Amino acid sequence: MAEPIVVMKRYELKYLLSPEQREFLLERLEGHMRPDRYGRTSIASLYYDTPDFRLVRASVEKPEFKEKVRLRSYGLATDESPVFLELKRKAYGIVYKRRVPTTVPLVKTFFSGDGDICAGGQINSEIRYFRDYYENLAPRCLIVYDRTAYFEPGGDLRLTIDEAPRFRFTDLNLTTSMDGTLLLPSGYSILELKVQDAMPLWLTSILSEGKIYKTSFSKYGSAYQTLAAAGAKTAPAPRREKAETPVNPRLYLRKEGSHV
Repeated sequence: MAEPIVVMKRYELKYLLSPEQREFLLERLEGHMRPDRYGRTSIASLYYDTPDFRLVRASVEKPEFKEKVRLRSYGLATDESPVFLELKRKAYGIVYKRRVPTTVPLVKTFFSGDGDICAGGQINSEIRYFRDYYENLAPRCLIVYDRTAYFEPGGDLRLTIDEAPRFRFTDLNLTTSMDGTLLLPSGYSILELKVQDAMPLWLTSILSEGKIYKTSFSKYGSAYQTLAAAGAKTAPAPRREKAETPVNPRLYLRKEGSHV
């Protein structure tokens, strides 16, 4: 069966977890949420940008509207395996995502300016307009992490925990390895909550008890800021065992008035 085109509109809330907070959260989730059928999965996202990193530079300024395009694979890709081209926009806190199943060769052809990414329709028009509006889009950064996803039986709440988020600015493809330089200190992870409306009260209570506070964190944005801080045009050789310039978690453990 062919993979469907996906259109999403939802809130996505992010939190930085220490190792202790992660264990606390997983204990409290029992009885409320279950891991999905895929289990722990390594995900690679290849971010396309202009030669001067226009898209990510705009994103790190935290505007009311921002957009990006990425090619995602679950595990290492081949020329024949399915990958997913995603156009993601965020406006006034709401995330809109268009996701199209495709293959690596078709994406290369598409970003060379030839043809469409899917068989017509509104989604194809949006992605093609994005490609043509931002000139010279090409792979600029690879983000990799190990994700476990959870769902709420009978509800629309989704929760993901991304461990060992890592990046590289060289060897930009989805087919050779899942290695990279760590973005966070060892043991830290990123929690994302994906909700259509309000967060359930039981989850708000758990987050408050665990002192888990909402933050602003972009994997691609943080990787770019690491690159810019190093003053280099290319990143150091990928290294998974430890971060060369890890993000200080204190920058993100910022208490806010509400979890939603």
